Amino acid sequence: MEPELSATLVRDAVERIRPLARHTPVYLSRGLNREAGLEVHFKCENLQRGGAFKIRGASNFILSIANEDLPRGVVAYSSGNHAQAVAIAAEHLSARATIVMPADAPRSKIEPTRDHGAHIIMYDRRRESREAIADQVIKETGGTLVPPFDHPLIMAGQGTAALELLETVHHLDALVAPVGGGGLLAGCATIAKAIDPDIRLFGVEPERANDTYLSFQAGHAVEIASQETIADGLRALKPGKFTFPVLQRHVEGILLVSEDEIRATVKSLLMHMKLLVEPSGAVAAAAVMHHKLPSDLRSVGVILSGGNVDFEQLATY
Repeated sequence: MEPELSATLVRDAVERIRPLARHTPVYLSRGLNREAGLEVHFKCENLQRGGAFKIRGASNFILSIANEDLPRGVVAYSSGNHAQAVAIAAEHLSARATIVMPADAPRSKIEPTRDHGAHIIMYDRRRESREAIADQVIKETGGTLVPPFDHPLIMAGQGTAALELLETVHHLDALVAPVGGGGLLAGCATIAKAIDPDIRLFGVEPERANDTYLSFQAGHAVEIASQETIADGLRALKPGKFTFPVLQRHVEGILLVSEDEIRATVKSLLMHMKLLVEPSGAVAAAAVMHHKLPSDLRSVGVILSGGNVDFEQLATY
């Protein structure tokens, strides 16, 4: 039976993931504060092990797998950051990892995943189902599926990022995080509301990957067609079965940012703060820097969720 997502589950994850996940810094920039018109505290998960927040959830899940199940290995599907996180955690336990990755995933995400010993199966995201491929691997190996977002242990692990942020900055008017499948925001929202019931929570998506935004408007999970966006890590087609109810309960709204706004924010973070942030990791900052938040906020926390970006892509911004 799966545990229920709670603040206690998030706090329990802190000790479990300590061998693998870093306590990442929180940075401020006077220049960006002036540009945003409010005080912005950036939680730098781009400096996390593996270059993204995903190590938190993956390690919390994998370090919870029963010892007798580990020899059969773990299986995951991901466009990159979850893949690398699963590979790192599996390597730590000397467990075999098989990762299903799209053929068009950034090389900056494929190569480190392979370097940590994972076996990678490439697929065409337009014609093949990653879930079906993973299911076949599990049938053949008996391995354990490590979900990218839709599991209480994954969400709880991701929520440790917000716990660290709120232990560092003791009062924030709002917390802003990117939304793909919703695991990061669900975990962060759960612990944030437990610490400060008055904190306001916002998710951010690319305009071209707006499934959660549309789902909020409809009042139920909506599936969208796959679209191209530079925020490759946020191309979930539908909110998660477990994540979406948590978001509905705690999150005030989902904000949208354009491709140009994402590009400008990646560049701005690099120039002002010397922080390399991938497009998916920069969407929350883009919403703040382009004034998408309510005007009455004075201090916000922003999750910079990852920093894995190909140099060739970065050079086009």
